[in-house]
Amino acid sequence: MDTSASVEIAKHTLLSCGLILAVGTITGLLAQKIRIPDIALSLLAGIAMGPHALKLINIPADSALNQIILLFGASYILFDGGAALRLDVIKQVWITIVTLATIGVLITAAITGLAAHLVFGIPPMLALLLGATVASTDPATLMPIFRQIRIRDRIAQTVMSESAFNDAMAAIFTFSVLGLVMGSGVFSPTGALFDLVKQAAIGIAAGVALGYLAALLIAHERWAVLAEYAPVVTLVAVIAAYFAASGLQASGFMAVFVFGIVLGNKEALGFRMEPGEAQKLNDFVFTTAFIMRLFIFTLLGAQLDFAQMGQHWKGGVAVALALMFVARPMTVFLCALPDRRAGWNVRELIFMCWTRETGVIPAALAGLLLGTKAPGADLIASVTFVIILITILIQAPTTEWLGRRLGLLENDLQ
Repeated sequence: MDTSASVEIAKHTLLSCGLILAVGTITGLLAQKIRIPDIALSLLAGIAMGPHALKLINIPADSALNQIILLFGASYILFDGGAALRLDVIKQVWITIVTLATIGVLITAAITGLAAHLVFGIPPMLALLLGATVASTDPATLMPIFRQIRIRDRIAQTVMSESAFNDAMAAIFTFSVLGLVMGSGVFSPTGALFDLVKQAAIGIAAGVALGYLAALLIAHERWAVLAEYAPVVTLVAVIAAYFAASGLQASGFMAVFVFGIVLGNKEALGFRMEPGEAQKLNDFVFTTAFIMRLFIFTLLGAQLDFAQMGQHWKGGVAVALALMFVARPMTVFLCALPDRRAGWNVRELIFMCWTRETGVIPAALAGLLLGTKAPGADLIASVTFVIILITILIQAPTTEWLGRRLGLLENDLQ
């Protein structure tokens, strides 16, 4: 590639990024005014600016820039979400979180797969592969929603924690089923469980270690030598946590989430930041997470393949409805209702049934299936993107309304 071509690509990329920031700022302000999550408007803005409409931005899904944005953006949003969680709340609901993030993924995948089998008439294992691909909830979608909507702590933190922890299970299950579909593997429940425990343990260990180190360097009474550079420390530590866990064949997303939990609960560990430095760090994290949301969901909207989706949209809508109104409610009631320690009531369970947006992680899994030329990958990708559109554009904007109707907002009477 000659120099002039490289310069033109750089100019186009810079212009695209500028447009995303400019339009994203406007959609963010509009979302705030009409009180809906900004991710829904970012997705619509991406569709409008993408190659299928105004042709203002065109950053391919398989480009290095897009992959960097997805990896770092999802990691930073996870870190931000983890930092908002409180250990005392998680202790009350950890059984529900673990059950939803493990058994819940299998239940969702099985029911959604059955729906796909009945709707499309595809072989059961291929239908199960589709179900596994969309079985995880999406932290990049849910965490911004709960940043904007003040749902009671234990509900919000349960749903956010589930979305962070179920990614590893969904990925393990998806690739186990893929091995069976392609005739190159045998699914072993024991092996899958061991792999999940190993990924979780290493990811948690990496997150705890780097979270404690970061807290030591920015908030310790004697060793806070980097207190003035706390925002930079979070950037470096998020990247380090992701790659430390990934290098050890564990979940990088889990590592950055746990890193956020540790840093966000540093006061409980005996660390204190100066009020001015703490405010500067909070402002930086809030702004950076907002920018990452703009890029992730605008690009996701711009990359939706409507020609491909058009081939299977009717069946995709049917599967999406089965996921939203059958698979998710059964998963929540089977996994959360038996948790006597948490003591969930029916209103809380109904709310958790509705908050299961599908987004970046299922899209990434669908993209990997396309890249490996897996059987039925085109169908799976089409249905996945239909589900993403429906859940983000219908469930996300109605979350606050449902929370208010159920009396679950923080300012509602207990």
